[in-house]
Amino acid sequence: MTTLATKRRSFRWAKTVSVLSLVLAAALPVHAQAAAPPAKRAVKPVPPTLPSPGSPATLRAAINDLVATFGPRYPKGAEFLKRLDAGVSAQEFAVLQREALVANPLVSGQPILFVVRHQYKPDHHNTETMFQTGEINTGKFEGGSALKTIDFTKGGEVKTLIESADGVVRDPEMHFNGTKIIFSMRKNIQDDYHIYECNADGSGLRQLTFASGVTDIDPLYLPDGSIAFSSTREPKYCMCNRHIMANLFRMDADGANIHQIGKSTLFEGHGALMPDGRILYDRWEYVDRNFGSAQGLWTVNPDGTSHAVYWGNNTMSPGAVLDARVIPGTERVICNFSSCHDRPWGALAIVDRSLALDGSAAVVRTWPASAMNLVDHGNFDEFKRVHPKYEDPWPLGEKHFLCSRMTGNGEQMGLYLLDVFGNEILLHAETPTPNAPRSTPHDPLGCYDPMPLSPRPRPLAIPTRRNFANKEGYFYVADVYQGTHMAGVKRGAVKWLRVIESPEKRFWTHPSWFGQGSEAPAMNWHDFNNKRILGTVPVEADGSAYFAVPADRFVYFQLLDENKMMVQSMRSGTIVQSGEWQGCVGCHDERRAAPPSKDNTPLALKRPPSEMDGWHGAPRYFSFMADVQPVLNQYCLRCHDFGTKAGAKMNLAPDRDLIFNVAYNELWRKNYIHVVGAGPAEIQPAYSWGSHASKVAAAIRKCRQKYGVTDEALECLITWIDLNAPYYPTYASSYPANLAGRSPLDDKQLARLEELTGVPFGKDIHCSQNRGPQITFDRPELSPCLAKFADKNDPRRKEAIVIIQAGKETLAKRPRGDAADFQACEVDQKRDDKYLSRQQIEARNRAAIREGRKVYDERAK
Repeated sequence: MTTLATKRRSFRWAKTVSVLSLVLAAALPVHAQAAAPPAKRAVKPVPPTLPSPGSPATLRAAINDLVATFGPRYPKGAEFLKRLDAGVSAQEFAVLQREALVANPLVSGQPILFVVRHQYKPDHHNTETMFQTGEINTGKFEGGSALKTIDFTKGGEVKTLIESADGVVRDPEMHFNGTKIIFSMRKNIQDDYHIYECNADGSGLRQLTFASGVTDIDPLYLPDGSIAFSSTREPKYCMCNRHIMANLFRMDADGANIHQIGKSTLFEGHGALMPDGRILYDRWEYVDRNFGSAQGLWTVNPDGTSHAVYWGNNTMSPGAVLDARVIPGTERVICNFSSCHDRPWGALAIVDRSLALDGSAAVVRTWPASAMNLVDHGNFDEFKRVHPKYEDPWPLGEKHFLCSRMTGNGEQMGLYLLDVFGNEILLHAETPTPNAPRSTPHDPLGCYDPMPLSPRPRPLAIPTRRNFANKEGYFYVADVYQGTHMAGVKRGAVKWLRVIESPEKRFWTHPSWFGQGSEAPAMNWHDFNNKRILGTVPVEADGSAYFAVPADRFVYFQLLDENKMMVQSMRSGTIVQSGEWQGCVGCHDERRAAPPSKDNTPLALKRPPSEMDGWHGAPRYFSFMADVQPVLNQYCLRCHDFGTKAGAKMNLAPDRDLIFNVAYNELWRKNYIHVVGAGPAEIQPAYSWGSHASKVAAAIRKCRQKYGVTDEALECLITWIDLNAPYYPTYASSYPANLAGRSPLDDKQLARLEELTGVPFGKDIHCSQNRGPQITFDRPELSPCLAKFADKNDPRRKEAIVIIQAGKETLAKRPRGDAADFQACEVDQKRDDKYLSRQQIEARNRAAIREGRKVYDERAK
């Protein structure tokens, strides 16, 4: 139940802590660099000779700067310096430091808005804070929350604007005129997060979104009065586990005409408005790359056009860059350096992308200073080591910042003030009222999302560049040879550009296959994506290309040579909105550089855009069994089968095993293909992986004339390798409770088979431990797991064959995802029904926008 601040409830939050006790409670060590390093110089760890944080030297530097900056608006500056110079005890220094820094007009010139809640419970990933109804982690939701203000001109008086005894308030944002607050709230565990708005004093509460079974979070006001937010309205799941994801959406100020503006395959969150009117957000998505190092900063226009990398897309550590905000008057941002498998906290960092688009060269400073040593070192979870933890940074200016930080009381977070001089003070923390519910010494209520309760500049609105016709947009590449990681590619070598869709994951299973990470269900040997080729377009002699792509598709591009073999590949995705025109300088271009001047119009722009032509027919999900295995059957199987000499070296039989098939297992496990899999964060050199680097492609090309291999057959094999050697065309499953979501044998059958044969099938779910195909459901008697039985009449062998035969029969009755006649299980069909229903609502809303009408969420009855 939610009430306004004017109403009294038996649920009491906390009493304000005295100034002195707040200061003395901050017992954790704090660290900060004394000054930003010079521009265009690699940042080094803080030398030990710098002043200790919170020293008289750092306070003196801060006071002198405040006097110089604010003059009469900081009237007690001289008094503070006199007291400091007179000498103070440690306790007196703490009081003086707090008094002098809180007197900063940026801090005390208006109330500070903040959220009170419990820290989110740990889960799979830093994006997992929604705990949506009906999903795998709903039970981790914990209510008890409030939206409050603290006013330091009134002695730190705290007021409650909105409170919810069983719910959570989160993600507030102030309107430009300072009179309204937008936020997300969930009333209880049966509810989901919706967007709400209230006046700055907590009155006038109104709900703006109402959709059931979806989560709406991270709202922000846009310059034209509309609102952007993140939502699970396109229900999809992280590819490396089972958790619901979110994309960026936009709606009118009254909640009308909600429509999607982001389409990446995982998570888009923590949107913040930039001074130029774009949205800065953090994005988690991975195509043919490691799941843990693929969460950097991106920008997008409010209409969903021009999604572009901002910083950190190819940085291994930190594993996540979150909650970034532009520092006023600069080209820098302050953000949270976090980890993949952690809560959305870690270190704070100032990043200057003018210095670099990735890595430590762009990191100006960190809190704590020691976190600088973790950038570009270790793995995607390196920032779990940071202590104390920080989150929710808010830049008051270039030199002063609010944030949430550990207080030293377990995982409790308090409101802190940081500056570039090395000072770091606790402004406020909640202390439990005796016998208050849902708060223990080990899990006290924390303070989050601090920001001034005041007006702020309104950027100019960026005009809409999409037409909402749901048709196609246009991409233009000026010169594919321009950019990074094209060394060794001779001009004229690239003849084609292939457009590939990497679709979203709509389904999940409980048991996993472990490639680079957890796949639920199994999709490929090492990476997570399925693929659909939309078409292949020509690259002109000058390196230019111009082509139309269906809107709302998450796509990436590959450069091909005259033999349709991959030269270079994107390992991140992009989208184009209907009616949008999007261009780039070249492949992996330097995003901070202007395009080179050309005397002539690029050749591709002298003709109409190329259209998508599919791949050997209409666009379809690529399938090893349908697209590659027939080639192996025709040209290879006679020699490379069970019982042959060549087959003992490399078996290319089509027989299905527990998870994949024999040929696929052999080609991957024995390294006959050289592909990137779920590879490193760094961009890979041209020709370094794919068909040019794979033994099997070279072998078939060498003997193609001898065996009469057709151009189409060769292209099928080469294309499969260049698509990163996928297996399954779909994430849907027939057996969601069985091994890796793909085995036709249930746990009981598999356990008995393991007893009979002595083969530990459980280890075969790890690609690094897989011992090769042990079962063939198509020819049970040839299953390698039967090799221990010298006597064909051994009753144990016969029983084992009966179990495998049962699996064969199950495959016939309920074909799995590698079969042409596959049908999803009932659970996945329900998930797909929800997805399609949400897509219909999206289409309805876009039609309303085209036609100048308003439509709203249907309210729960």
